[in-house]
Order: sequence, then structure tokens, then C-alpha cells
Amino acid sequence: MNKLPLSVAIIASNERPNIERCLKSVVDLAAEIVLLINDCTDGTDEVAKQFDARVYYDTWHGFRDQKNLVLDKATQPWVLSIDADEVVTPELAASIRAFVEADNADGAYFARKVWFLGRWILHGDWYPDYSLRLLRRGGGRWCGESIHEKMQVNGRIVKIAGDLEHYSFPTFNTQLNKMASFTDALLPIYLREGRTCSPIFTPLRALWRFFRCYVIKLGFLDGFPGFYVASFQFFSTLFRYARLYEEIDKDAK
Repeated sequence: MNKLPLSVAIIASNERPNIERCLKSVVDLAAEIVLLINDCTDGTDEVAKQFDARVYYDTWHGFRDQKNLVLDKATQPWVLSIDADEVVTPELAASIRAFVEADNADGAYFARKVWFLGRWILHGDWYPDYSLRLLRRGGGRWCGESIHEKMQVNGRIVKIAGDLEHYSFPTFNTQLNKMASFTDALLPIYLREGRTCSPIFTPLRALWRFFRCYVIKLGFLDGFPGFYVASFQFFSTLFRYARLYEEIDKDAK
């Protein structure tokens, strides 16, 4: 099949364990692959060049701004924004092809699933995790805060079939380290919003996250990994607000 008039836009740092798998999933789909690299020391950029990707370098500006910078470097009429630890499945690739060829909408969103503890997580808070990632070039931007950014697209948006696979947590330590770094990025936002850490509402909030993930969203159907994911939602909520309490207490002294 011919390649689509599509740019795949990716931000990356040290992603050598993931980048080849990611690029293999899109190299036959898209006319252009564009990577924006920051603080790379493991040869991620060299692997990308083997796939004829256009590689650019910059310092880290936060997730939102970094993703907008790489959007600006795309040259094709359509852009697919993915992360270096994500993979476009054949079903999703077929849906993207049909969407671009139909040319009757301005953006598309689709489900994302996470590989964790040796299986796909298909319930709970982690699935289907719909993400708006496909758009006309110049027709949208990443908006919101510098973390937990959201794509906003001008025009008609549709849902397409297929999953984007996410290999985000190869180990428990990886997950805990990401939780800590994400919490550090969220703290200035929480402080700016005037949030506080309540001894009543904080544990209730954490318990609700567990109940919603494990019971309401059927996380128990994923076995022990589903239980762990729900427990992680509980713990990460407590951790964020404990860090918020620590920061408020430090500023008060």
C-alpha cells in the first residue's frame, strides 16, 4: 500500500528500548516520521534515523509545549501524535488509513491499552483511555497544563476503531518513579489552584478512586493486575496529597 500523507510526530528522550517497536508500527503507514529529542544519551536518535525519521533536538519544555513543538515540524496534511513507548496496531492503522482517505472529519480519537504485569489491562481506569491524537496539520494544539495535556481540534471529531498499545510501565520501579516525577510536576498546579490536604476528604478521594477503578469499571476482571492498578490509583492519590501537605507545611514555616 502507498504511504499516507501523514506525519507521525513523536517526542522522546532515552527511549532506546521502545523506539524501534514504535517506529516499526508506523513506518509503512506514514509518509513522514518526525522526532523531537531532548537530553538523549542512549542512542534513541540513531535508531530513529535508521527509519528515515527527521530528528530535531531541543531542551525540555514540558509535555504540552514539547508536543506542540514537534507538531510544528510536521509537513504532511495529516498528523498523528504518539509517544515513543506506544505502538499503532494493525487494526488502528487500517482505521487511520480509512479516516485519512475518507477526508470527511478534522480529527479522530481512539482507545489506548496498557501492557502491565504480563497482560493487557482491559478494564478499570486504564482502559479504554480514549485519546485524541489524529488531526489535520494546523487544525489543533495540545492545550491545558504542562502535564496531563489534552489535544484540542477545530472541527468535526470522530471515533475510530483499534487500540494504541502503551508500554509505559515495564517494571514496578518504573511506575513508582514516574508517579514521583508526575507528582512533582503537578504540585505547582495544585498550589496555584489553592488545593489543600484534608484528613477527611483526602482518604475518601483515594477510596473512591479504588472503588471506581476496581468495582464500577470492572477492574477485578483483570485479575491481580487489575487489583494492583486499583490499589495504585488509591496510593497515588494519597501520595499526591501527602506531597501537597508537605509543600504547604514547608511554605508555612
